[in-house]
Amino acid sequence: MKKNQFIILILVCSINYGQTVRKYSNEFMNIGVDAAALGMANTAVASSVDVNSGYWNPAGLTHLEDSQMALMHANYFANIAQYDYIAYASPIDDRSAWGISLIRFGVDDILNTTELIDSQGNIDYNRISLFSTADYGFTFSYARKLPVQGFQYGVNAKVIRRIIGKFADSWGFGFDIGLQYEKKDWKFGLMVRDITTTYNVWNIDEEEYKKIADAVPGQNQELPESTEITAPKVQLGLSKKLIIRYDYSILAAANLNMRFSKTNDIISNDFVSIDPALGFEFGYTDLVFLRAGVGNFQNVQQLDDTKKIGFQPNIGLGFKYKGIQVDYALTDLGNQSTALYSNIFSLKVDLSLFRN
Repeated sequence: MKKNQFIILILVCSINYGQTVRKYSNEFMNIGVDAAALGMANTAVASSVDVNSGYWNPAGLTHLEDSQMALMHANYFANIAQYDYIAYASPIDDRSAWGISLIRFGVDDILNTTELIDSQGNIDYNRISLFSTADYGFTFSYARKLPVQGFQYGVNAKVIRRIIGKFADSWGFGFDIGLQYEKKDWKFGLMVRDITTTYNVWNIDEEEYKKIADAVPGQNQELPESTEITAPKVQLGLSKKLIIRYDYSILAAANLNMRFSKTNDIISNDFVSIDPALGFEFGYTDLVFLRAGVGNFQNVQQLDDTKKIGFQPNIGLGFKYKGIQVDYALTDLGNQSTALYSNIFSLKVDLSLFRN
């Protein structure tokens, strides 16, 4: 009997790579946070001005007037995986701010059947155990206003921790940098993720690896390489907010998300691939918000070898009262072609509420 192929798939997909730049390394750090931003198709690079700016664009932290905290929980891949996020940010003075955040993406209680068959060839279900695979991203953010009016910058220092049961684990380090510029009601944003490249070093348990090395003939014969590099990604953002008769507001935002490799994005060549996104928010008295967005424009290959343009729509709503904001988004956290939409809730709290 072959040993558990699901375990093999996890190990091969997660650690079978060489010392090269990977298109989708550490992808859990690109999913997004905050239901408000997710409902607007992640178009927050220019408009983000709260605790969640530590993720979207750390330059936005300079807009904080007091300490804030944010929480989010989501189910991924039809409840198979859990995605959690917590963040805290606070101003340092009238020109600078700092923040921290933690992201966890994990699958728990996976059956480990690599020892299902004993040395005599007998199946023993008591030898089945459970393990978890989890990715952690810890980020420290610092932001400061520049001497030029309307300009601010922010920097993220990231520590990546990835664990695949007792089979393998890794540490990674990297940096992001963000800029924002404001002029009247217009806001412009630039976010460069993994600007120095993010470098992951894996430690693979050789004894555990030997148990699956011959599970599939001709595959997994040699120990995988132990290093991984995440290439830089660039996001450009633009937003404008209009106030209508004091009570109503409209926020429009757009992003251009760029990877320096050829993908299925609607604008793609050997040098760069660009995925645009658009988002809108309608607000009433800064109390109730309705949101919509569209993004993830892809060239989708059909069964008859023709191509069509696919995209991902998102919707959301929010409620804010006395420093507490609850947001909801209906969005696909994964590839839009899977149509596995998730209900996302997030909470943001202005901690000055408790001091008052």
